Amino acid sequence: MTEHQAVYTHGHQEAVLRSHRSRTAANSAAYLLAELRPGDAVLDVGCGPGTITADLAELVGPTGRVVAIDTSAQVLEQAAEYVASRGIGNVEFVVADVHALPGPSGEFDVVHAHQVLQHVGDPVAALREMRRVSAPGGLVAARDADYAAMAWYPRLPELDDWMSVFQQTTRANGGEPDAGRRLLAWARAAGFPEVRASSSTWTYATPGERLWWGELWAERVTGSGMAATAVANGLATEQELARIADGWRRWSVEPDGWFGVLHGEILARG
Repeated sequence: MTEHQAVYTHGHQEAVLRSHRSRTAANSAAYLLAELRPGDAVLDVGCGPGTITADLAELVGPTGRVVAIDTSAQVLEQAAEYVASRGIGNVEFVVADVHALPGPSGEFDVVHAHQVLQHVGDPVAALREMRRVSAPGGLVAARDADYAAMAWYPRLPELDDWMSVFQQTTRANGGEPDAGRRLLAWARAAGFPEVRASSSTWTYATPGERLWWGELWAERVTGSGMAATAVANGLATEQELARIADGWRRWSVEPDGWFGVLHGEILARG
């Protein structure tokens, strides 16, 4: 762990990885796809279980390559198995931290990070390191959720409490839960002369989507890294977290239930 690294608030429990495995380049990196070219060298920072990684590798392959990094060796093993199951052979997996990226300066045409900068202790330093390993004229792409900008209906008090606990827990771990709105400012502070900012959303509004999202968060509230940190720091009791989980389950079966997740995005060159 470097001096800048924060604790990953969610942890790597099954409920967390189940969420990560739902992510694809289409639903999580659409803002980047038009910039990718066959033959590109791509660094995928915080690759998780590899679902986005595999899509990126297909888009730049077979002549291109992807180096995928994560701080968890166990998660990288799962990612490697997933990528291999799709018959993709142009991905290398490396345990590394965004503040100390592998490889020499200027090695990658594209450096990509999805839901990473909200969890690091110094996102500006992380972006400077991402800039260091990008080639001259290369691209740094980042997308992060903005928790304070999330919206839902009906407005159950348990979900309000969830938001408060999550915000406090993430900041106790050294992260910034409202990262999405800050990406442009962070990139400018990191010295990028050209930054294009955008936003996009995930929406959960069908019965199946509501059930999946609500049950997922009910599990995470009581059985993830977030829960352990919240209890250890006196931000919530186990009983309070159980009540929040029950609220999530109640929301998940609301026939009019709706949840929107806003993300900030940047494409930076420098």
